[in-house]
Amino acid sequence: MSEKILTPIIDMVEANPNVDNRKSFNRLWAITEAMMAKILSRFELNLDPCSDMFQNYKDLPGTAGEGALKAYSGPEVDWLIHSYIGSPEETFTNMHITLSLGPQYDVPNFGFALGTVPDVFMYMDYIPRKDLLAHPEYADKYYEPVNEEFLMLQDHPKFRPFISRDLYTRIAMTPTAVGYCADHDDEVFAIIETIAMERLERWLEWVDDALPTPEADRPAIMIRDEKIRQTICERDPANNLGERLFGKDAADKMVATLWGGRRTLPRPDGSGT
Repeated sequence: MSEKILTPIIDMVEANPNVDNRKSFNRLWAITEAMMAKILSRFELNLDPCSDMFQNYKDLPGTAGEGALKAYSGPEVDWLIHSYIGSPEETFTNMHITLSLGPQYDVPNFGFALGTVPDVFMYMDYIPRKDLLAHPEYADKYYEPVNEEFLMLQDHPKFRPFISRDLYTRIAMTPTAVGYCADHDDEVFAIIETIAMERLERWLEWVDDALPTPEADRPAIMIRDEKIRQTICERDPANNLGERLFGKDAADKMVATLWGGRRTLPRPDGSGT
């Protein structure tokens, strides 16, 4: 097993502030775009106007970085984010695809992030919508299929497990979550792309095969999903990097957009925000 990383991301960035990661950023962003093409071909989605101001972060006054944020919703999707933030020639980038399904399914939600800190960083997880301890059949169905992959990465010499110092961040990660740093290496990029596409394709198959949840359960599912999204976004230890690049006001609006706090489109059950 490779050495564990316990250093906060902001400290890693500050220790190496001027690394040109543009080439690696382009490769990683291309992975997210390929994933988004699959997602957009599967779901009926509408771009929420609340993200219009973030189509190009360079348009924001006083910005020191770049990025874009697109938020979507649709009949089967409560909230979908495709975004990136950072300064690729100055070490830090962070890319996201996060997808919360509507309440008609109990399939886990999809969490995905890539970045440079300055090493390559990756996170992937299926975000559970049931208590895994209380529902072992749910864990068997959705997490056993990636258990061997998790163990392989734990033992892989090129991937260094990233252990967040933030308690809630660790609580939010399942036992098969992918959270690693790695060198900028062709083999690393190939493994990341393979695992990312496999995790997405497996997840899309789960959605296609999902049985409807009982109507009476759906309001509680929606409340829980939004609360988890909000808490994860607002407590993200890397939010201070967004404030440094774009200022607190813009960063606060970005965070609220990420979890759906500024949405204008109705939720999948027809309700408002």
